Amino acid sequence: MTDAPRPPLPPFTPETAAQKVRLAEDAWNSRDPARVALAYTPDSRWRNRAEFIEGRAAIEAFLRRKWDRELNYRLIKELWAFAGDRIAVRFAYEWHDDSGQWFRSYGNENWEFDANGLMRRRIASINDAPIREADRRYLWPLGRRPDDHPGLSDLGF
Repeated sequence: MTDAPRPPLPPFTPETAAQKVRLAEDAWNSRDPARVALAYTPDSRWRNRAEFIEGRAAIEAFLRRKWDRELNYRLIKELWAFAGDRIAVRFAYEWHDDSGQWFRSYGNENWEFDANGLMRRRIASINDAPIREADRRYLWPLGRRPDDHPGLSDLGF
């Protein structure tokens, strides 16, 4: 069985690369592991921090664990660079743990897509910085970031 195409498809242009980044941000802000996992090839390979993950089922399990631990998760992604079937992204997200400690996690991702626009490889490097609740900048209701909310560069991140 072949997965249906997930536009935009490579090779990317500035517009389609930015669109792909926003679609990924929207999916991750849904915090729906099954929905997010469908954007990846069945045999997709990840490095997330020091964890190595392979396949949709493992991706979905990873995301369930992540969002059980990272509460009130809100993410902003920004296009960094692209060429052909690859996109580089920088991102930051805010969340708190079960003790109420807030964090802003900063990172970079390298993505590689197949011809159908599914991500076959994701390499993520992430660092967590504790923040005070008063220092939060991602204050929209849970779910998709509003179109008029500032992006990473606008916020100085």
